[in-house]
Amino acid sequence: METQKQLLVFILCSYLCFFPSGLIDIKTKRSLQVQYYLVTNPYLILVLFLMAENYGVEGPTHNERHKLYGFRPTKLFVFGDSYSDTGNVRKAIANSWKVPYGITFPGKPAGRFSDGRVFTDYLARYLGLKSPTPYRWRRYAGKRLRYGMNFAYGGTGVFDTTAPEPNMTTQIDFFQQLIHDKVYTQEDLASSIALVTLAGNDYGAFKARNGSAGLINFIPLVVNQLVVDLKRIRGVGLKKIAVTALQPLGCLPQSTYMTSFQRCNGTENMLVGYHNLLLQNAVAKLNTEAKDTSFVILDLYDSFLSVLNDKGKILGSAKFENPLKPCCLGMSSDYRCGSIEENGSKKYTVCDDPGSAFFWDMVHPTQEGWRAVYIALQSTLEHLY
Repeated sequence: METQKQLLVFILCSYLCFFPSGLIDIKTKRSLQVQYYLVTNPYLILVLFLMAENYGVEGPTHNERHKLYGFRPTKLFVFGDSYSDTGNVRKAIANSWKVPYGITFPGKPAGRFSDGRVFTDYLARYLGLKSPTPYRWRRYAGKRLRYGMNFAYGGTGVFDTTAPEPNMTTQIDFFQQLIHDKVYTQEDLASSIALVTLAGNDYGAFKARNGSAGLINFIPLVVNQLVVDLKRIRGVGLKKIAVTALQPLGCLPQSTYMTSFQRCNGTENMLVGYHNLLLQNAVAKLNTEAKDTSFVILDLYDSFLSVLNDKGKILGSAKFENPLKPCCLGMSSDYRCGSIEENGSKKYTVCDDPGSAFFWDMVHPTQEGWRAVYIALQSTLEHLY
C-alpha cells in the first residue's frame, strides 16, 4: 500500500514538476498542466484527491495555531551543507578556502561556497543577529557564541556522502554535547531558531556509487532520515525550526552545461518534486504532533525558479541576463572554480561582475543570487516570528 501511495505521489510530481521547456512561468505552467491533465488523465484526479488532505494541513489554521506571538529569536543554530556552511569545512579539501571564493565578501576566501554571503548570513540578518560562528572555530568565538552556532559542513548530507566531513547526525551530536557542557541553556534554546539545509549531496553520492537506477527508491530514505534529524533538534528544546525544500537540481549549472546553460533538466526536477512533496507531508505531520514547536519549510524550489524565470527583475534584485550560467567556471571539464596548476597558473575564469550572475559556480549561488532568493522567501520568513 505504501509503495502504491508513493507511486501516485510520483505521478503527480511527473505532471506538475517536469518542465520540458526549461524555464517557464511557474504558476502559468502548473495551471495549464492541471487543466489539461484533469481532462485527459483520470489518475491525476485520484492523486489530487488523495493529496488534498495533506495540502490542507499547512493552511491558515495551522499557521495561526503554531505562531508564537511576540517571539524574538536570540540565537540561530545551523545544520546542513554548503548552502549554509560559513567556514566549517577543512581548508585542505574545499575550494571555498581558495581564491576567487569570497572576493565580494569578506574580500578573501573565508570558507563560504560563494563569492560572498550565503543564505545563513541573510537569515541571521533578517532575525537581527550576527551570523553564527562556525563550530570549527568555536574556541575563538568569544562573545559571538551568544548569536548561536553553525554546525553545517559543505558537501555533507543526512547520510555519509563523498565528503569526509560530519553528516547531519554527527552535527546534531556536536550540538547536544555543547548543551551537555552548558555552553547553551534551556532558556537559550527556547528563544532560538534552527536552520536545516539539505541541498542534495545524498543524491549526488548515491548516483556516484550506484548510478541513477534505484534513485527514486532512495528518496524516501533521505526524507525519513531528515525527519529523524528534525525530531532530534526539536527534542533538545528548540521552538522554531526552518528546513529548506530541495532546490531545482536540474537548473544547477552542473546539470545545464550540456545545453550551454540554456535549459533546465526536467527529469532531475521531477525527482526533486517527489522529494519536496514527501518533505511537505512529513513536516505537516510533525506540526500536527508538536505542541509548542513550529516547523517551517523554506521553499528553495519555487524561490530559485521565481528568480531564474524573472531574471531577478520583479523581485527588485540584480538583473541576471543569463541566470543559468555561473560566474566562475573551470577552463575545461577537468577543472572547476578555484582550480590551479602546480605552477600556480589559474585554470578557471571569473565574470567581470559577480553581482550580475545568479550562480557563482556549478552548484552555488552568488551573494547576489542568495539575496534574490532571500527576497523571494520574505513572506515565508515571517512565520519564524
